[in-house]
Amino acid sequence: MSVIALAALATWAYLILAHGRFWSSLPELMPAVPAAYPDVDIVVPARDEEETIGAVIASLLKQDYPGKFRILLVDDNSTDATVERAGRAPNLRLIRGDPKPQGWAGKMWALRQGVQAGEAPLILFTDADIVHDPKHLSALVARLPDLDLVSEMVHLNCASLAERALVPAFVYFFQMLYPFARVNDPRSRVAAAAGGTVLIPRAVLERIGGIDAVKGALIDDVALAQKVKAAGGSLYLGHSGLASSIRPYPHFADVWRMIARTAFTQLRYSAALLFLTVIGLSLVWFAPVALLFVGRPWERLCGLAVFAAAAASYLPTLRRYQRSALWALMLPLIAAFYTAATIGSALGHWRGAGARWKDRSYLG
Repeated sequence: MSVIALAALATWAYLILAHGRFWSSLPELMPAVPAAYPDVDIVVPARDEEETIGAVIASLLKQDYPGKFRILLVDDNSTDATVERAGRAPNLRLIRGDPKPQGWAGKMWALRQGVQAGEAPLILFTDADIVHDPKHLSALVARLPDLDLVSEMVHLNCASLAERALVPAFVYFFQMLYPFARVNDPRSRVAAAAGGTVLIPRAVLERIGGIDAVKGALIDDVALAQKVKAAGGSLYLGHSGLASSIRPYPHFADVWRMIARTAFTQLRYSAALLFLTVIGLSLVWFAPVALLFVGRPWERLCGLAVFAAAAASYLPTLRRYQRSALWALMLPLIAAFYTAATIGSALGHWRGAGARWKDRSYLG
């Protein structure tokens, strides 16, 4: 227990003091005026998105951007009213997606078709559940002159009990895994993006081999950012004050499926990495709680200090989502949910279920 207490204390000291200020919930993209207004192709892949696509396209059409922009909606073989709900506009082009070839992730194949249909020097990839403030496109372009990729963690839906309990933690854990300050530091090898909005110059995309370079990636946003940074490019990843996801996760099972869909992919389908991850999560989240009940006095004090540090590190994210600080006391239980979903992701993979979205396997 003494070794566990000291290891947990040392781990959290590192996380708080030296892990890229992941807990700060910064930076945030705010309205800004670009120095120039180059043309932009906005590529929106959509598969069975009739519930959200109308609001998404309407928000894009309302962009206060003096330059020329065109929306390329790639209908990925939808079986619902996605196309009809999208509507029509002079700068909206519908692209009927071709069948997905072997070896391509569905979203990547849709993005490739959108890229090929456009010609603008800038490309904005955005999901079919993201609504945009009218100032959003200008703010993204304003960040780009000194960068090769601009991306954001959009504000996620946080209305149901499941969302209130688990969605802020999703953002918090993403920040822990990919500290934004390190992503944005050209000296750091950490690279990530958030797929809700990714703005990239066409020349940069072509330099890394186009969408083909990440054609099979299930965590496509991170894979794209890693390719750009590995090629010497510079990244910006922040929180968005100008874009929000309207995709609901009304039940705990919905959040479970969202996590399990790609959690084992993040671990490169490795049983060894899964084992080490569970051990690490146990040290970070569960050991401090156990120490409060079974440790000697000084070990309990270590457990209390670690628990307090973890809870305090969660507060900026809770404030961003306007949630009560009391949720910070639930972090070990929330972490247990995410750990179980990660294990469930591995079990699904080993059973042959694989990663699925919209009733279709990602690959094959």
